[in-house]
Amino acid sequence: MTEVLADGYDLVVFDLDGVVYLIDKPISGAAEAVERLRAGGTPVAYATNNASRRAADVAALLTGMGVPAAADEVLPSAAAAAAMLADRLPAGAPVLVVGADALRAEVREAGLVPVERADEAPAAVVQGYGPDVGWKILAEASLAVRAGALWMATNTDRTLPSPRGPLPGNGSLVSVLRTALNRDPDVVVGKPAPALFTTAASLAGARRPLVVGDRLDTDIEGAVGAGMDCVLVLTGVSGPADLIAAPASRRPTYVCADLSGLFGAAEAARIPAGGGEAGGWRLADGRLEGEGSPVDALRLVAGCVWDGGEPRAGSDRAGELLKEWLG
Repeated sequence: MTEVLADGYDLVVFDLDGVVYLIDKPISGAAEAVERLRAGGTPVAYATNNASRRAADVAALLTGMGVPAAADEVLPSAAAAAAMLADRLPAGAPVLVVGADALRAEVREAGLVPVERADEAPAAVVQGYGPDVGWKILAEASLAVRAGALWMATNTDRTLPSPRGPLPGNGSLVSVLRTALNRDPDVVVGKPAPALFTTAASLAGARRPLVVGDRLDTDIEGAVGAGMDCVLVLTGVSGPADLIAAPASRRPTYVCADLSGLFGAAEAARIPAGGGEAGGWRLADGRLEGEGSPVDALRLVAGCVWDGGEPRAGSDRAGELLKEWLG
């Protein structure tokens, strides 16, 4: 009997932006996928680098989109950053917060005191995404770090997915300080660090978790670093050309067009080494021919390139795809 992909795992950990929703709009089929997992008895968790919302707010947002979620299933980088700071600093220590109100609330709830100026002698600077972050607070953060404050970033995502295309993410804002200070943050909390994924697995008591993400440089690299199987879905940031060019540290176990792939055959979603046949496509001796779903062809092409091959077209449709993906 063919094994369904999701059935081989005891927890599915979803990234959010680009996987379940784009900013504030649900991705088609996401709610149905989560409902189907729950109906089959598979627990779910949501791990997000976005530090602009608290866990309860994220859960409410998801539920409002028709995606069932509880606050204790959501692991935002803001909460993880605040907890990490609380472990490192004495209670009541001042922390300069660069980011949204959600990050300030997490810092306050962790027993620390959010501040906005370098002359308040902050023991640390914590930097997360916020749509209103501007020069003034970045200047205060720069002064505080130069004075000796610990510099922690909730994540270093260069972009955020949106219906209009990629937008500047927290990594772009971190780069402002990196340029000004000529150094990297002392600590990066979110993906690609594995902490969000390992924490989700630990909380659920999972022994065989599966990570689902849309970014090779955060979700997939984080899962690979945590030793977890992972799925790249092509509904967000990383596309076919990125996948084909990915180094070993960013290569997913599976590739699916969207979350419906979780309920297809596991072997069909794997990336084969060297070549093979998939969904009407055949890749042998470096020659791709046939016609069918682009994602089936993509798996074959990625596997060929990762194995050191140089795929070439054996049909008109194959030529169109290779030109699009390889230039």
